[in-house]
Amino acid sequence: MAEPGKILGEFEQITLLALLQLDNCGYGAVIRQLLHDKIGRDVAIGALYATLERLEKKGMVRSWLGDATPERGGRAKRYFEVSAKGKLALQQCKTALDTMWQGIVLGTHQEHRYG
Repeated sequence: MAEPGKILGEFEQITLLALLQLDNCGYGAVIRQLLHDKIGRDVAIGALYATLERLEKKGMVRSWLGDATPERGGRAKRYFEVSAKGKLALQQCKTALDTMWQGIVLGTHQEHRYG
């Protein structure tokens, strides 16, 4: 179960969403291409893999090695999928953001004071 009150970072969220867009079976290059195509974000492959490894340590994704391919000089691709914990964390983030966006109209000046 995801930890209540823990919000994923923006790049963690879009990385998880990209994996889900890829039918939960993506690897670095295709995730990177999807982020570029869908949201115009150019991501360094090293930054992407660092995020995927961090998400795996948190239990939000799982990875496995595919078969070796000739076009990669015999190296295997590392595939990733979003775990149940990752899906729950994404849902919690979406709910939190939807709640915070309620009543917000950008472009107007509204001042509220709390306290």
